[in-house]
Amino acid sequence: MAKPGTRKKRSKAAPEARGLTAIKVTEGTPPVSVTRLMEAIAEDGGAAIGAYREPLGGGWQILASLPIDRVSPTPYQRDLSETHVARLADAIERLGRFVDPIVAIRTEEGHYWTPNGNHRLAAMKALGAVAIIALVVPEPEVAHRILVLNTEKAHNVRERALEVIRLAEALSQLDDRPERDYQTEFEEPSLITLGACYQRNGRFSGGAYHPVLKRTETFSSARLSKSLVERRERAERLLELDAAVVAAVGKLKERGLESPYLKAFVVARINPLRFKRGAKADPDDIIAQMTASARKFDAAKIKANQIAASGGPPED
Repeated sequence: MAKPGTRKKRSKAAPEARGLTAIKVTEGTPPVSVTRLMEAIAEDGGAAIGAYREPLGGGWQILASLPIDRVSPTPYQRDLSETHVARLADAIERLGRFVDPIVAIRTEEGHYWTPNGNHRLAAMKALGAVAIIALVVPEPEVAHRILVLNTEKAHNVRERALEVIRLAEALSQLDDRPERDYQTEFEEPSLITLGACYQRNGRFSGGAYHPVLKRTETFSSARLSKSLVERRERAERLLELDAAVVAAVGKLKERGLESPYLKAFVVARINPLRFKRGAKADPDDIIAQMTASARKFDAAKIKANQIAASGGPPED
């Protein structure tokens, strides 16, 4: 019996059955586009093991063995982690077999892009493999959307931002729709701006400004090619702000104040939205205000106990 004043939690209804049964995924005749792709795989030196319909949406896919030298990651993925590659290679070597196929998209030139298998591909190459098993998806436009399902997805701001800006650049050439149409792929608008900053300065401390951008930026209604120009201009202003913050941090260090939280402390002090919960503002106006405040920052008024009490995340 539930306690007085407490609500009994409703059990979630079971999802309605959908998609194909296990038997039906291999039924039917593949469309001409799929059979032609299977033939192209053979011409590329690979082997189409079989075609099937994936069980949820029923789209056709091909399980294939591909020459490993014809496969490379899509150009908008995060950078390789050599540590992760080494661990994967060791795990594959210990198991003695490759059991996690990558996803691949064939280009018109007979090359194959993988949007989610960069580290597995690198690990197999490190082991000297000459072939790799892949799920070849017939539709090239699917490549960027698969990144949303990527189990190797980056977790820190820098890697996420670089992945998103590269994806945005590729999509502006592939399908130049409004930026807001890609909300699922980009996750949040601030990552595009931060990615543009990291492209200019790989040591940029994006984590310090991420909270401010998350509160102020929205997805643009402009086409990607135009919105990217606007975001790069904002990135330039953000880099100017960062230079002013670095100068303020230098003044604190000159006074003998040392802490891994100095940059976070300065950014918090100059953030006009710091105590305005839920307030909305124009990102460019906020960056301009913060830049002006950083340039007027008076290190002489700061005491060591203020920095210690502020806590917060250390610099990236």
